[in-house]
Amino acid sequence: QLQLVESGGGLVQPGESLTLSCAASGFTLDYYAIGWFRQAPGKEREGVSCISRNGGSTNYVDSVKGRFTISRDNAKNTVYLQMNSLKPDDTAVYYCAADRITLCRTTWYLGGMDYWGKGTLVTVSS
Repeated sequence: QLQLVESGGGLVQPGESLTLSCAASGFTLDYYAIGWFRQAPGKEREGVSCISRNGGSTNYVDSVKGRFTISRDNAKNTVYLQMNSLKPDDTAVYYCAADRITLCRTTWYLGGMDYWGKGTLVTVSS
C-alpha cells in the first residue's frame, strides 16, 4: 500500500521550532518531487514548500521564506520541513504530497499531487 505519513507536529510557543517529517512506505520517494501544504481552520489549503527529486531546487511561499527549510534524505525515504520562528499564523494541519516529476511544477502550490498524507497538526500558541 502506498502511503505518506507525516510526523513531528505538536504544540509550541511563538518563536520556537519544529521539524516535520514525511516518510513514504510502499514506494520510493526518489522519483517524486515533494510538497508541503497546510490548512488552517476555516481557511483554504495553502502550498508551503516544494523540493525537487534530488533536492537541488526548492520553493517556498512568501510567508515562510527565511523561516522554513525543506530538505530530503532519499536514502531514508524521508522529506523534512524545518520550521523556525513559528508564529500563531502557522497553526494548521500540515500535509506532505508527492508528485512524480523531477522539478516542482510552477503551479506546485495549487496541489495536483499524486499522493497525499493524512497530515500532522501544528499549533503555535502562548
